[in-house]
Parts: sequence; C-alpha cells; structure tokens
Amino acid sequence: MTSDVDIAQPDAPGFARVGSVYYPVLVAVFTALVIISNIAATKGVAFGPIITDGGFIVFPLTYVIGDVLAEVYGFRAARRAILVGFAMNGLAALAFWVTVYLPAADFYPNQEHLANVVGAYTQLIIAGLAGFLVGQTINAWAVVKIKERTREKHLWARLIGSTFAGQLGDTLVFGVIAAGAIGISTFGDFATYVALGWFYKTAVEVVMLPVTYRVIGYVKQHEPTYAPLA
Repeated sequence: MTSDVDIAQPDAPGFARVGSVYYPVLVAVFTALVIISNIAATKGVAFGPIITDGGFIVFPLTYVIGDVLAEVYGFRAARRAILVGFAMNGLAALAFWVTVYLPAADFYPNQEHLANVVGAYTQLIIAGLAGFLVGQTINAWAVVKIKERTREKHLWARLIGSTFAGQLGDTLVFGVIAAGAIGISTFGDFATYVALGWFYKTAVEVVMLPVTYRVIGYVKQHEPTYAPLA
C-alpha cells in the first residue's frame, strides 16, 4: 500500500518527493499565511462602496504557495498541506476559546472585546475550512490536470487557470458562511464582496506570476527527486 510519504516517487515524472527540506518550509509558510489571513478577516473593510475584509492583505499569497506545492509535489502533497493548515487553524481557535474562558485579571479591561473577536474568528474558521478546502482542492487539481496536457510548458496557463477556478469556489463558499461574521447583511454587499474578492485574489495571482515562476523554478532546480515531464 502506498503511503503519503511515498507520494511522487522519481519514477512518476513531473513531481518530487515530499521528504526534502523545501516541502516542510513551504507547508509552514502556507499554514502561517492561512492563520494570519483568518485573524485579519475578522474585520470588515470598506473602501467607499467596495466591501472586503482584512484578510485580503495576505490571503492571495496562500494560492501562490498552493500553486508551488501542486506544481512541484502533486495533488496529494498539496492536499496534505491544506489539511495541516486547517488543523492548525482549529488548534488556534481552541486556544483562543480557552483563553476567553480563563478568569480575567482585575487589570484586564478587554474581556468582552476578546470574546467578540474570538467568536467571529470561530465562524471564519468554519467558513475558511469550507471555502479553502473547496478552493484549494480545485486549484491543486486544476494545476495537475493541466500539467498532464501541457507538460512543463505553459506554466502561466496552469497558474492562472487554476486560480481562476479555485478562487471562485473559495470566495463564494467563504462568503456565504462568513458574511455575518464580518458584518455583511445585504445581498448587494454580499455580491460586491464575492465579486471583488474573486477579482482581487485572481489579479494578485497574475501580478505575482514572476515571483511564482521564480519560486517554482528554484524549487524544481534544487529538488533532487524532481523529474520533469518530457
């Protein structure tokens, strides 16, 4: 029986093993970005009529790392990173709730505010889990499937195509669940939030293409088990 550790053996061209130094570093960065973006997303943000949340600052970078993982290590390795990220988010939510229910010191004046933020964060964890599992799974699957057809060529098509589909699923699912937590109460604001979030995250991916190209190229070049598709 094949274990996750044996994913992407050298005799499976196009992907590298997960046992090198680069994979755990990428997973660690990926996980940190997910946690940071979910905490920042507890605040709804308005730029005039444009409605979004604080997670917009770093969340798109999770898709950059997700693309690197899927392109270099394959679908199952990318899926493992997604599950690790959300396991750590669950641990963060548990730690925050334990902190809320610990007796507050006499000099601590922010108990109610902390409870409000943690409550919103928990709802965002549920929304993030649903949206991110949908979006990142679509994203990783699309990268791998397009790669089967394009081989090592047309990397831009894999990155943009996968993000276009993955971010749409992610933003829609996340928005449906998280709208109340970030203060969205009308359909118009919800539609604006989803459309803007999808466009913004996809646009960031396009802008970040040169960086993503360099990271993917570097990891492929330095991964001794990576075997390019001919």
